[in-house]
Amino acid sequence: MSYEVAEAQLLRRGVRLEEIAEIVYSLQLPYHKDLELEQCMDSVKAVLQKREVQYTLFTGIALDELAEQKMLPEPLQSILEADEPLYGVDETMALGITSVFGMIGLTSFGYLDKVKPEIIGKLNNKGADIHVFLDDLVAGLAAAASARIAHRSGNAATYPSG
Repeated sequence: MSYEVAEAQLLRRGVRLEEIAEIVYSLQLPYHKDLELEQCMDSVKAVLQKREVQYTLFTGIALDELAEQKMLPEPLQSILEADEPLYGVDETMALGITSVFGMIGLTSFGYLDKVKPEIIGKLNNKGADIHVFLDDLVAGLAAAASARIAHRSGNAATYPSG
């Protein structure tokens, strides 16, 4: 049940699982020439099946939405509206998702957080919407799904470059 709720919340916030799978694909293709997008999608779904991942998503999305509705207490409201660079709680939550898959997940998350490819960049440059947590949570999901593929392949050289 929670998997469907998590996927629905992502969709409501403008994120399709396919977009996350595309990031996973771009991270892992240099190391797995026969990789198919369907494998990446399966990995994203497997990560999203984990209850602790779902709970992290629910929390981050709720905080973003409460900030949009101006319902958070100060100074948190102002911090999230400004997406303050020194506010690291969003990254800390996302790292909780990646930690299940060790250093590969952590390194991949750092890369994605720096480069902000595809949907991650779109969320980060949000316009009127607040995605302080969601952009990092999507990066965390992609990093974890990528690391999951790396661990299953047994190929140690699966860290993203950059």
